[in-house]
Amino acid sequence: MAKTIKITDDGLKKLQEELEILKTQGRADIAEKIKVARGYGDLSENSEYDEAKNEQAKIEARIVEIEAMLKNIEIIEDVKGKAKTVVIGVKVKVLDEEFGDESEYHVVGSTEADPRSGKISDESPVGKALLGKKIGDEVIIEAPGGEFKLKILEISK
Repeated sequence: MAKTIKITDDGLKKLQEELEILKTQGRADIAEKIKVARGYGDLSENSEYDEAKNEQAKIEARIVEIEAMLKNIEIIEDVKGKAKTVVIGVKVKVLDEEFGDESEYHVVGSTEADPRSGKISDESPVGKALLGKKIGDEVIIEAPGGEFKLKILEISK
């Protein structure tokens, strides 16, 4: 059985939009590139054709991947009001007690994770450690670079 993918409603919409774009615009664009590359003659030494075919394979693989994900999705309900514990879909403000730095993370499913924009996966070391915790709790995170401690300051939706 395939793994259930936890995702927010926004994440689901983004996946569906990506799939639609790949199936329509992506396929049409790559078909045009292949047509143009074929016009360059001998396909055995045609790097444009090879590149277009590789790009086509990537698009088709991503379509299959998204379709498989969509079959195994569990939509995370939007958190109403103030959350009492950390769950997928909430924002968590934490304090790194060693350095005195405050950070805010949005805990999301693994398909939506984007650390650069503050979205961390529920399966990441930090996300896993924060799940189920309350304001005031201190958590020790086991990360590849070593252990560090965070204190939960705030939980919001």
